[in-house]
Amino acid sequence: MTRVRLSVAERREELLRAAVEQIEARGLAAVRIADVASALGVSNALVLYHFSTKEKLVAGAFAHAAQGDLAQLRELLGRRTSALRRLREAVRWYAPNGQAKGWRLWIEGWAASLREPALREVTRELDRQWKAALAGVIAEGVAAGEFRCADPAASALRLTALLDGLAVQTTAYEGTVSRPRALEWAEEALARELGLSREEMTATER
Repeated sequence: MTRVRLSVAERREELLRAAVEQIEARGLAAVRIADVASALGVSNALVLYHFSTKEKLVAGAFAHAAQGDLAQLRELLGRRTSALRRLREAVRWYAPNGQAKGWRLWIEGWAASLREPALREVTRELDRQWKAALAGVIAEGVAAGEFRCADPAASALRLTALLDGLAVQTTAYEGTVSRPRALEWAEEALARELGLSREEMTATER
C-alpha cells in the first residue's frame, strides 16, 4: 500500500503524536526511536531526520501534548464571565480529577527534565505559560474589584505548585489523597489567594 506523501509539518505532527502515544504506553525511560518508527511503519532514519536525537523527539512530544491543554486553558480563561468564575473553572479543570493533562506523562517528564536539558527547557516554558495565564486573570479580577491579591504572579505559582503536587500524590501514590479531597483543597487554596471566604467563593455558583 502506497503511503501518502506528507509535508514536513504534517510528518512532524504525525511523529509527535506517535511519540506521545508510545511514551504513554511504554514510559519515557523505555521508549525508543524504533518504537515510534514501528508504530508508523517508517524507518528510524526518517524519525532522526526530523528529530536528530531521542531527547529532542521527547521534548517535542511533551510540547505537542501540552498545546491542547494550553488552548483549553486559554479558552476557559477568556470567557465572558467574572474572573472568579473563570479561575474556579480553570482550577477544577487543571486539578488531578479534572480533564487537563495526562498526569503520568507529565510526572515522568518532570523527573526526566532533571537530566535532559532539551526537555527541561520545554517544560520550563510550558510552566511559565500556565502561570502567566492564571496570573493575568487574577490581575483582571483585582482591577475589577472582585477580590484582593497583592501579587498575582506569586499566587499563580503557589496554586500551580499545589495542583502539581496533588497530582503526584493522587497519581503516584493512589489512595493517599482522594480526588474529591484534592479538589476541595485546591478550592480552599484559591479562596485564600484571593482573600475570599468559602461562602464568597461558592456564591459564584448561584
